[in-house]
Amino acid sequence: MSGLPSAKGAKAPAAAVILRRELSALFSGPVAYIVSALFLGFSGLLFFSTFFLVNRAELRGFFGVLPMLFAFFVPALTMRLLAEERRSGSIETLLTLPVSAFDVVMGKFFAVLLYIAAMLIPTLAYVVTVTVMGTPDAGPIFGGYLGALFLGSAFASVGLFASAVTKNQIVAFFIAFAVSFGLVILDQFLVIFPSSIVGPLDWLSAGSHFDSISRGIVDSRDLLYFLSVTAVFLALTVKTVQERREI
Repeated sequence: MSGLPSAKGAKAPAAAVILRRELSALFSGPVAYIVSALFLGFSGLLFFSTFFLVNRAELRGFFGVLPMLFAFFVPALTMRLLAEERRSGSIETLLTLPVSAFDVVMGKFFAVLLYIAAMLIPTLAYVVTVTVMGTPDAGPIFGGYLGALFLGSAFASVGLFASAVTKNQIVAFFIAFAVSFGLVILDQFLVIFPSSIVGPLDWLSAGSHFDSISRGIVDSRDLLYFLSVTAVFLALTVKTVQERREI
């Protein structure tokens, strides 16, 4: 457990130390690079196929499929973060150090969020492409990337919670994928529900909130939704890790 705070005290906040440790693990391991390569491959294929099909200088096609891609690839990044620590027993060692469950969760969360941001950087090539081919509206582009970060944070928190409740990485992946995918497609099935609950269910839909932001409409209600989902699942993760410490 090198690089973590010792009992004598840490020179940096514990969460920051864990963040650096997780970033180092992400950037040095093959899984994150495989996930990034597949994400860029699929997003590029879908972007360019729809771009030349509709012949419009816009990123609507890319942002239209981004929630689905994130629902699959973000859980692949988070599945090992706590599940592997539990499987190997290193989580018990980590929790005996002078770090809180909050430090552990936040360090891992921000490491994944930074990696998601790094994973999005190569997609700026799509922005260059549409700019060369035409004059796209900057509002939807800015909104789309802003929404992507908020969407990524929400799904990262879901993935962390899934990774905290099981020792099996594959189970953690499928739990996070099921929840994230359900949030993305929820608005597509509102017609089958009674009108009395359509409003609340629509508010729960990550897809509709992201779609609003990606159109360039940055509404505080949409941002509040993603912040609320992130906060709820991070709180559940902290509680789960804390309970492990108390056993």
